[in-house]
Amino acid sequence: MTFTLLIRSYCHLCDDMREALRPIIAGHQVEVVEIDVDVEPALENRYGELVPVLFLGDAATGRELCHYHLDRVAVANALRAAAA
Repeated sequence: MTFTLLIRSYCHLCDDMREALRPIIAGHQVEVVEIDVDVEPALENRYGELVPVLFLGDAATGRELCHYHLDRVAVANALRAAAA
């Protein structure tokens, strides 16, 4: 299972989401791919005002789970669905 986290290097909300995500995914086989929107113009144009943004899957074809703040319920539901 892969989560994609759209971030900015200077974003405190990004740091907060990253830290909040860690204990929820601990013990699960989850890869978190981080993409800095400032180096991806298409992503910056589409999601720049929403960063951080967390996707189940990749940013292009995945499902947006939350932005600004971690939605723990959405992440837990995604993990539960993957385990089923």
